[in-house]
Amino acid sequence: MLGRVRALQFRSRGATLSYDATGHGDPIVLVHGLSGSSRWWRRNVPALSAAHRVYVLDLAGYGQAWRQRSLGVHAAADLIAAWLDHLDLRNVTLIGHSLGGHISMHVAARRPERVRVLVLACASGLLRDRLYRVALQLPRAVLTGRVTFMPRILADAARSGPLNLWRSTRDLLKDSVQDVLPGLTARTLVIWGGRDALVPAALGRSLAAAIPGARYEEIPRAGHVVMVDAPARFNALVLDFLQGGA
Repeated sequence: MLGRVRALQFRSRGATLSYDATGHGDPIVLVHGLSGSSRWWRRNVPALSAAHRVYVLDLAGYGQAWRQRSLGVHAAADLIAAWLDHLDLRNVTLIGHSLGGHISMHVAARRPERVRVLVLACASGLLRDRLYRVALQLPRAVLTGRVTFMPRILADAARSGPLNLWRSTRDLLKDSVQDVLPGLTARTLVIWGGRDALVPAALGRSLAAAIPGARYEEIPRAGHVVMVDAPARFNALVLDFLQGGA
């Protein structure tokens, strides 16, 4: 039987995807956001892995793969799609936060036969603004979240480096998922923090409205890193959705 494994790597076209895996059952894949890492999911993995095989990714340029050059949204989606093919993962629940949610929508569009459920947490797909304005919102976004998580945010941002952060931010602001949304076939849950200062909840509601059959849930006191700010509620919403809850 499969157990817990760490620091696995998948390489395709010169890019590296690093990941850990734990648990047993149908796969859940966790994709972190801008300046993040696999560590951002540590409050979620125990609950989710009780009945699922949970894969926690580090995108190229971040976390365990920090020595890599960061990829654009589409290149990252291609890499994850190739990784799903490589492992032949099926009945996948793909959970993406912020930039990771943005990427996950493209992955679900590329591999509808593999991605059965899509969970979008404060995803950036509809965010449209100038780069400097987004940068100005970052301090407020940090302060509206869990203060004890700030050292992790700062450490992962420093590890990734300003060039990777700049490349990723510039690319996500240039890409829109608007044309992708109507064709998504995965059951979709959209979860947002009501205090999100980086990607406002209004964009979350618009995102859910544009995806056929999507369910929207808002956690009033959570900020942008919703799965860290309110882990128990986040985990419960995801597990209820996977069990077919209304």
